[in-house]
Amino acid sequence: MIPFLKEWPALSRFALTGVAVGYDACLLGDLSRTSAGGVLHVSSDDVQLARLAEAVAFFAPDVEILEFPAWDTVPYDRASPHAEIVGRRLETLSRLADQPVKAGRLILTTARAVVQRVPARETMVGVHLNLAAGDTLDPASLIAFLDRNGYGRAEQVMESGEYAVRGGIIDVFPSGATDPTRLDFFGDSLESLRFFDPVTQRTSGTSEALVVRPVSEIRLSTEAIATFRSGYRELFGAVTDDPLYEAVSAGRRFPGMEHWLPLFFDGLDTLFAFVPEAVVSFDAALPEGLKAAWDQVAEYYTARRAAERSSLKDGSAVYHAVPPERLFITEDEWPRLLSSHVVATMTALDAAPEGAGDAVAVGALPGRLFAEARTRGFDAVCPEIAAYIAEQHAEERRVLISAVTAGSRDRLTALLRDHGVPVQVMNTWAEASAAPSDVTVMVVVPLECGFRAPGLCVIAEQDILGDRLAQPRRKKARKAENFIVDASALAEGDLVVHAEHGIGRYEGLETVTAGGAPHDCVRLLYADGDKLFVPVENIDVLSRYGSVDAGVALDRLGSPAWQARKARLKQRIREMAEQLIKTAAARQIRVAETFTPPEGLYDEFCARFPYTETEDQLKAIEDVLADLSVGRAMDRLVCGDVGFGKTEVALRAAFVAAMAGMQVAVVVPTTLLARQHYRGFRERFAGLPLKVEMLSRLV
Repeated sequence: MIPFLKEWPALSRFALTGVAVGYDACLLGDLSRTSAGGVLHVSSDDVQLARLAEAVAFFAPDVEILEFPAWDTVPYDRASPHAEIVGRRLETLSRLADQPVKAGRLILTTARAVVQRVPARETMVGVHLNLAAGDTLDPASLIAFLDRNGYGRAEQVMESGEYAVRGGIIDVFPSGATDPTRLDFFGDSLESLRFFDPVTQRTSGTSEALVVRPVSEIRLSTEAIATFRSGYRELFGAVTDDPLYEAVSAGRRFPGMEHWLPLFFDGLDTLFAFVPEAVVSFDAALPEGLKAAWDQVAEYYTARRAAERSSLKDGSAVYHAVPPERLFITEDEWPRLLSSHVVATMTALDAAPEGAGDAVAVGALPGRLFAEARTRGFDAVCPEIAAYIAEQHAEERRVLISAVTAGSRDRLTALLRDHGVPVQVMNTWAEASAAPSDVTVMVVVPLECGFRAPGLCVIAEQDILGDRLAQPRRKKARKAENFIVDASALAEGDLVVHAEHGIGRYEGLETVTAGGAPHDCVRLLYADGDKLFVPVENIDVLSRYGSVDAGVALDRLGSPAWQARKARLKQRIREMAEQLIKTAAARQIRVAETFTPPEGLYDEFCARFPYTETEDQLKAIEDVLADLSVGRAMDRLVCGDVGFGKTEVALRAAFVAAMAGMQVAVVVPTTLLARQHYRGFRERFAGLPLKVEMLSRLV
């Protein structure tokens, strides 16, 4: 425990001074353990929230971390917030409502999120649905719960907040879950729960229980609809041709309806009501973040009111905006809400901000930046790092070097070891703190910069390599399949193809009794009025007919025509495959030069890349380098949108070939691109024994 924490409970309002950036994560972990009601920390923005969540998870793995992000929409938007964000918010509110006072808990939120009102705490108690294998539950009641709590029905579950129904199987992606779950019913009995991959749809494990929480802050119950209708009329007067009012009155969800949240409840709470005994902490920059949030609300409300007046004149659709004080905390309320909590302000300065209370010195200083040495190359940086580490060990500080990702950790480790700086790779804070104090530990913690604190010194990757313009990981694109996974995706009259019987026409669902038990089946019409019934659990044998429907002849059940067409197509595919195999074999037996990345120098070249490599980008680089190393004629096409990192793949391949003594030509379609790539290649190859030149119609 940090020494001063023994005394802080006697204070109601204090400022923690000398809190270097990065050390705030260590501090929040200790504060959370010490406070009986946990800690509510208000970050300036979502970027800082994400950084703190990862850093606290490393330094204080025993602390429960709950995130409460802001909606990803602007105030008074016409769009609803993303289901994943709403799911995280509701999971936090649900946990806090069930247990509002708990030590060892840290709630991370932002200025924009904390000023927005939320559903009352009592309405969030017990709103989740607990499921377990062996439970008796009517599937229809589960579907009604999902619809009522904001889940959207989909053909195939891919995102948080979606569910799909296929006969006795219900797939659901619950709020706050990392993977969707497949619920297998036999009648009203829930037989099994299995996790599955949303990309491949293959099961990946079993589960004994599942908690399903709402994914919308608005639940369209009969009471909520009645409350909305009366509140809407009272606030905006008589209603005519209002699509929002009509949709809610009919029990349908409407895009952007969350921006009328106060009208669905008798009253709203603030996030502070969910943490009555928590310590509230924030940094000295929060006032600016709060002002920006309030200014944005006022700006958009004013714009909506002006647009409303214009709409009334020209007869266009009217957007009735809820008054800001109904949906957001006002500036006057903020001091009153804080008055019932212990408040801690964190600042990197040695003096407390005005009005922040008594100053408590923490003694954490910014770490050293190696910017000047970087200008002379990595060979000049390493001796200074070694001297700095020795100096910190002499002052009885444990030294950690933090990398942003596991890949950059491994690369930086190799570089430092090659230049005579011994480091040991460790994965957890427990391992690092148990290591001998004179061992320099390499870990993965996304810190912006290093710091020096009592007993601990952290050197961040950016301190060594410079600013890293980290890009968020993009989710892998999911392929759109032609196979049908849900009968609701079909409309009566659609043409489908059965794997064994050919082209038929979908006529709807029908319950057929077979073996003494009812089965839901898809009814297909074939030529001569023949009908085929396909059980919904076998619907994967059907696929959509991919051509224009006009003039299509239905196949005849039992006729050999469909099998003959399949046989001809298979033969054609075999012929094409044979030709492709011959071409691939010819390329395979050709002998090419072999190139391998030069050890050390290649890692240093990669370290100059100022972004976080995506998974697909790393895979493309690995595949290209593998081809270069085996002496095989390469046959690859790298596809990606603008800014996805295709040039970096070419840069690393060019580096490997050029360092092996080969001449490399990079061909681009225009003179402008030639100039742009020329500048980029010169910057990346600066200081290396390679010459970069440009050829074009002008040069």
